Formats: sequence, C-alpha cells, structure tokens
Amino acid sequence: MIESLAGDAAVRALLEEVRPPGDVEDALARVSWSVLAEPGDGVAGTLIEQLGPSDALRFALGRENAATSEIGGRALVDGRARWTIRAERRSVVDALRGGRDVGARLLLPGDTLWPSSLDDLGVHAPTLLWVRGDPMLLSAAPRVAIVGARASSGYGEMLAGDFAGELAAEGAVVVSGGAYGIDGAAHRAALGVGGRTVAFLAGGVDRAYPMGHQQLLRRIVETGAVASEVPCGTAPTKWRFLSRNRLIAAVSDATVVVEAGWRSGSLNTAGHAAALGRPLGAVPGPVTSASSAGCHRLLREYDARCVTTTAEIRELWAGGRPETSPGRGTDPDQSRVLDAMSTRAARAVLEVSRRSGLAPERVSALLGLLELDGAVQRADGGWQRTQNGERRG
Repeated sequence: MIESLAGDAAVRALLEEVRPPGDVEDALARVSWSVLAEPGDGVAGTLIEQLGPSDALRFALGRENAATSEIGGRALVDGRARWTIRAERRSVVDALRGGRDVGARLLLPGDTLWPSSLDDLGVHAPTLLWVRGDPMLLSAAPRVAIVGARASSGYGEMLAGDFAGELAAEGAVVVSGGAYGIDGAAHRAALGVGGRTVAFLAGGVDRAYPMGHQQLLRRIVETGAVASEVPCGTAPTKWRFLSRNRLIAAVSDATVVVEAGWRSGSLNTAGHAAALGRPLGAVPGPVTSASSAGCHRLLREYDARCVTTTAEIRELWAGGRPETSPGRGTDPDQSRVLDAMSTRAARAVLEVSRRSGLAPERVSALLGLLELDGAVQRADGGWQRTQNGERRG
C-alpha cells in the first residue's frame, strides 16, 4: 500500500536524493497524490487543504474516516474511483527514481524555494513541482509569461523574440511553455542574450516535447529551469497542456499573448491570468490576420491591455490589473477522455479511466455523449476514437 511508503528505508533514501531532509511522510504523500490525481483536481486539492496530504491520502483510499472533511457524496465517490485505479506502490517509487535519474529537484509547498504565487490557485494548486535546472528562478522577480500560437507567423516570432530578448537582458525571467512558435522564439531570445528563462511542461521533465525542441530544452536546463507537476515518464496530453497553462499564468507577474488564433490554447493561459487577477497584455496584429484574431478577442472580451513595446509590458506588472472574467470554454472532461483513446485500437472503460484520471462511471457517461456526437464508437468489446473525434481533439 502506498500509504506505508514512509517506513521503507529504500524509498526514504530515494526521496533524500531529490530533496533535502524533511517531513518524509508529507513528501511521500504529495508524490503519491501526483501519481493518483490529474493536475488541478479540485476534489483532491480540497481534501489536502482540509486534512493535510497524509491524512487526505488515507481518507481518499478508504483506509480511515475523516469526520472533519466537507467532501462527501458523489464528489468523493467519483474521486475515490479515479484515484484507487492508480494506487500502485510501484508508480510512486518510479516517480522518485525517474526524478533522481534526470537530476530533478522535488519542490513542495512550504519549501524555501517554492513559488508562493502558485498558492493563489487554491485547491487547484499543484501538490508539488519537479524542477531541472535552477529552482530559484521560479520565484525570482520579475517573471513575465510570453506565450502564443504554435503556428506562428514571422511577425509574431519577431515580436516575441524582441520582447523576450529585451526583457531578459534587463533581468526579467521569461516564462513560457517550451512549444513551437511563439514559446520557442521567446525562450531562444532569452537564452541568446544570456538571460533567464523557465519552461513549464505538460509531461514529465524527462520528456522533451516537442521532440524538435530537445536541444532547446537542454539549454534551458543548463542556464534556466524546466518544471512540471506530473511525474517523470508522464506523457503530455491536450488536457495536461490546458492544465499546465494555469501554472504559467499563476507563477508570472504578467502574461503577454503575442499572437494567437481565435481558439488558440494561449487564450486558456490568458483566461487563467485574468481569473487570478494577473496583469494581461495582448499584442495587436492586422485585422485580416487569423493569427491575431485571438489577441483581438482578448482585447475585446478579457479587457487585456494593448502592448506594443517592452516599456508597455513592464507597465503591466508595475501597475497591476483588476480581476476580470475569463471567456467560456468547452467541457474539459470530454477532452481528457478523447486524449486517453486511440483511433487504431479499442480500449475498455477501465483503461480509459486509468489513462484519463476520471472515475469509470464518469467515463462511461462521457463515452455515451461522445458516441452521440460521432466522436467515438464501440469496437471489439471496448471504445475507439473516430476520425471525427480526432478532429475534435
């Protein structure tokens, strides 16, 4: 049972290789939670907040009652269903071993180097962070997120590079997501001037994604930092990219969207920044450009500030911004189910549940809805994603 890991000398030795000596039970409970729950799981976060990581873990796995917990009913039943299916001792040990093997450092809330700005996420805050490189950069000020479209234009990449280079040369830490397009341009520009940059990944810090950025991410580790809340070996999925975006927004003093399409994932990052009351800027482009439609949407719907120079970007965190309301989104659980499926092979409900981090009962209900939409179909005793589902994902 994973609750008894603290009594295993070999596991304790592994833990000491990735973090300084401290509260072993608390640390192992948080590592266990990172294995059991998907990023941003509010039910898990509420239990941890109310009971502490160790007691919450025992309660979640049904080992003891917790009369003080306000979580109950359907939320707890669904939570236990999705957590227990992942409750394997080996997975926790593999998480520690994977971090050790790539030289990652384990950061926990309350640690000296923990970026306290992430605590503003409340019950959706990460239970831990794995960091390769310099963890001090996650708290160094100022930190500015520069994000945008993967399918960026030359105009967008030029501006992202100019902004990131100038800001990094002045001492700002440039934060982004390590993706192609605007993210990559921002990271490279910061490195090019000898500045500091941080990449938050949707998968484990041992998995370079996209593959074409292996060298770039290696350079970031050498002089900056690469961070993730999921264990080493975890694959980046579309759902985890969206969840990762809240970390970029929360850790940064301001977020700037350089270029984004109407439905770009960068708007998700912007929505988190707006919901957290973080300063939000958007770079305008030609009104005829689809690549800038998302930025214009931010200026109109999110009350983002129009920025065209590094001086205007600096004004964002110097003056602050009031909290605004994010725009509407789609059901994230459907995206998680689709991410967990394949167009080539049928998968059983329990397998989809394990991969998505959702309770089997919830998965079954979503599969029914997705079948009506033509996104999935029954096949070989399981479920398979259709070409329509591939387009939706």
